[in-house]
Parts: sequence; C-alpha cells; structure tokens
Amino acid sequence: MTPSRPFAVRLSGPTGWRLASFLVAGLLCLPVCALALVATGGGGDLWPHLVSAVLPGVAFKTLALLAGVGVTVGVLGTGTAWLVTAYDFPGRRVLEWALLLPLAVPTYVVAYSYLDILHPVGDVQRIVRGLLGYGSPREFRLPDIRSLPGAVLLLGLVLYPYVYLTTRALFLTQAASLVEASRTLGLSRGQVFGRVAVPLARPAIAVGMSLALMETLNDIGASQFLGVQTLTVSVYSTWVNRNDLAGAAQLSLAMLAVVMLLVWAERHARRRQRFAAAAQKPRAMQPVRLVGASAAGAALACALPVLLGFAAPAAYLLSEAVKRVRFAGVSPRILAEVGNTVAVSLAATLAIVGCGLLFGYVGRSYPGRRSALAARLASLGYAVPGTILAIGLLVPVGAFDRLAARMVEQATGVSPGLVLLGSGAALVLAYTVRFAAIAVGGIEAGLGRVSPSLDGAARVLGHGSAAAFRRIHLPLTRTAIASAGLLVFVDCMKELPATLLLRPLNFETLATHLYGEAARGTYEEAAVAALVIVGVGMLPVAVLARLGSARAAPKPTVP
Repeated sequence: MTPSRPFAVRLSGPTGWRLASFLVAGLLCLPVCALALVATGGGGDLWPHLVSAVLPGVAFKTLALLAGVGVTVGVLGTGTAWLVTAYDFPGRRVLEWALLLPLAVPTYVVAYSYLDILHPVGDVQRIVRGLLGYGSPREFRLPDIRSLPGAVLLLGLVLYPYVYLTTRALFLTQAASLVEASRTLGLSRGQVFGRVAVPLARPAIAVGMSLALMETLNDIGASQFLGVQTLTVSVYSTWVNRNDLAGAAQLSLAMLAVVMLLVWAERHARRRQRFAAAAQKPRAMQPVRLVGASAAGAALACALPVLLGFAAPAAYLLSEAVKRVRFAGVSPRILAEVGNTVAVSLAATLAIVGCGLLFGYVGRSYPGRRSALAARLASLGYAVPGTILAIGLLVPVGAFDRLAARMVEQATGVSPGLVLLGSGAALVLAYTVRFAAIAVGGIEAGLGRVSPSLDGAARVLGHGSAAAFRRIHLPLTRTAIASAGLLVFVDCMKELPATLLLRPLNFETLATHLYGEAARGTYEEAAVAALVIVGVGMLPVAVLARLGSARAAPKPTVP
C-alpha cells in the first residue's frame, strides 16, 4: 500500500465530499468577499458628494419603492390566492394558473411595453381624450407612468405571483376544521380570511414578499425606464459613468445592508409567532360557490392582475413584433442574440444544476450541520442583486485574467487577452452565483421526498452512498431536477444587470438588446427580442400550472 492511498480514501468519503462542497460554496461567496476588499481600497472623495446630494433622495426612493411594491404584491397575491382557494366562480379554473402568467414577463419588458402603450400621443390616451372630449395632449393626458407610483404599480403587477404561489400553497393545506370552527363562533367568510387565514399564512406571505422585494432591489431596467433613481441604478451609474469602482462597491455594501435589514425586520416581526399543523392529514378546505354580483366581482378581481400584468404587454409585443417582421423580416442580429442567450444560459444552467446535485448528495449522504452550512452559504448569492455580484466578481476574475495572460505570454510569447471576461465565462460564473439557490433548494426538496428506507435497502444490497444516489435518488428526483433546471435557465435568460456589466465586447443577449433599444426610444426594434423572452418565460409557468393542477381539488359547496 502506497503512503498516498489512505489520504485518497479519506478524501473520497465524508471528509472529501464535505470539503468539495465547502470549496464550491467558498467560490460562490467570493464576490461578496471581494466586494468588501474593493470598498476598503477606495478613497472617501466621493462620499461627501453622495451623502449631501445623492444618497438622501436615492435612499428615500428605494425605500418608498420597496414599501409600495411590498404592499402591492402582498394585497394582490394574498387576495387572489384566497379567492381562488376559498370560493368557486366562473373562470376560477382558468384563473388558478393564469394568475402565474406575469412571472413570464421580466420587469423591464413590462416597463418598456407600458411606456409605449401609455405614450401621450399613443392610441390609448387618444381614445381616452376622444371619450372625454379633449383634442390634444396639452388639454388632457393620463398621469405619467414614468414616476415612482408608476414603478410601484408595474413592478407589483409583475411580482405578485411570488406571494400568490407561496400563499395559495399554504391555503390549500389549511384544515377545513379551522374555517368551520371560526364560522361556528360567528365569523363571516371575510372575517375568517382576516383573523384566521392570513395570520396562519403569514410565513408564506413573508417568503413571497421577500422574493419580490429582492427582485425589486435587483431591478435596473424598469427603474431606469420609469425614471426612478434607486440604489441599484446609482451603483451602475457610479461605475459606468463616473468610472469609480470603489465608490460603486461602497454603494453596493449599502445595498447589502438594506437587504439584511429587510430580512432581519421580517424575522423580528414574527419572532414570537409559532404555528404548527395537526399530526393527522387535515381535511382540505372546500370552496364556496358564488353567484351573481359576488361571482362577477371575484372573477374581475382575479382577472385584472392577469390582464394588466401579462395580457396587455404580451398583446402589445405581439402586435409590434408582427409589424416589424412584416416590414423588415427577422434581423440576423436577433438570431445571433438568441444563440448567445441560449449558449450562456445553458452553460450556466448545467453548472448550477451540477452544484445543486453536489450539495444535494452531500446533504443526503452525509447529513449534519456542516453539510447544511455549505448549502446555505452557496445560496447567499440569490439575496445579492446582480449589479453587486458583477462588481464583486471583477476583482477575482480580473486577477485571474491578468495572471493567466502573463503565464501564457511568458510561455508562448502571445497574449491570450481576457480569458474569463472576454469569453463570457465571467457571465456564466455570475449566473451561477446568482441562481445557485434555486437548484440547491429545488433538488433538496426533491430528495426530501425520497424515503430514508430506500437508503437502508441500498446499503443492505451492498451499494455505497454514491451508487445509491446514482441509481435511486437521481431517478426518483428527476422531475425536481428538471424543474429546477428550467427555472434557472429562464432566470438566466431574463437576467439584465449582471449581463450588462460583465458581457464581452460586441456580445449582446436578448435582454441587453431590449435594454439598448428601449433606452434609445426605438421600441419597435426591441419588440421581437422582448416577445422571445416572454415566450421562453412561459415555460416554467406551464410547469408550475401543471404541478398545481395535479393536486386534488376539493368540490365546491353552496353556502
């Protein structure tokens, strides 16, 4: 036996796999560490100007935007989830899955669409003026969508499905006995919603709202299009326009502090609240059939978010795309951008799913606090906006590129240029850090449904943990793995901030193409790209709708 064999064997067991998981987690946490290093290297020359002239207004607008979007998604998501769960009315079956459709439309696509739909000289405002008897935009125009209230409304219409998904899943599992007990105590159906259902669903509402607020904080395209100067937009402007990387890093740390404050405030607010389900499987709540005006009102309340958040922008994009294709055909540039988008998104998806499988295997085969800690560290990137990740990645990626270029030039006499930044690998790495949490969480949830008795049976048959994972766990969780991969792929296609800052020169994706055309005001040029993004974004919505329809729906009852 050679001296190295015991070491090799030791690394192939729990120690080796846990070490590998911590190495990958450390790599995924590297941008945040590098961000702090960059921030300390900057001077304080920029801060007097920022504190006196920039930060007060920017911080107020950011907090106001977060508060407005939080209230909007909470009301829309919770209200629609309760209506389609507790009541039966015409169109409910369609609206159950249609309420997910706004997830297919990125925030910057909705903002771009409504800027043209509600233009002062557009068809909508012209029709409104005609109905009211006005002849020109000078006499009457609708409130400008390029405003803070406009941003709150549009972002809320796109992001409320995060709350709808989590809250409706909890409403479906709430015991009917709780509702019946509340009714016997004299509460109306509406009072049951406010005093029983919502308090019990508060953890699910908080999860959905936190996801929506993090997406709001990550947004850069919609905020710029709608004229709202948020912290994210300020970070981008400080880096690109002022060429001050250290100042951008310092602003990014301030944004991280905002994210941490949001998470802490949510957990602190419900620190003393504990809810538990009964040990037996509860009887599902039965929807009450509505008739007349009540049924029409419930259907309208659920249909409006779908119409405004999905149908209107999608119809606009389809109309503009058809006009563009009829006039000039499909641009070869669009086809190239589709190829670029699919290539980087697919590469990132494979890397992210690989990370999810690694953490899933370690957590399943070698459970413990250390395995769970590595998975949590790897998931931190989802709470970090793409702009911050891009800045944090610049330092390690730039250092690697310089080192690689120097070594290759010394060995061959030819400089390879920027290896990671120039090839798009840095973009793939940014996507991996940003969306690893989706694969880790999805695969862990899928593995959690596999009975532990199967692991014991595999050991009895002489299979180790790796063989059991390959031959038992992977086949049984392939649906969860495929769903996580699909969600990651679509999120990578829609990601704008990191793509804007880390893409190679002359490398455009559908998202950056749309951003550039909308920034120039040439909306018709971007319609095809936006329509492709929306079309691909509908894939995970279809999967989620199918999973939701697979649940056994209780039969409605007449009150």
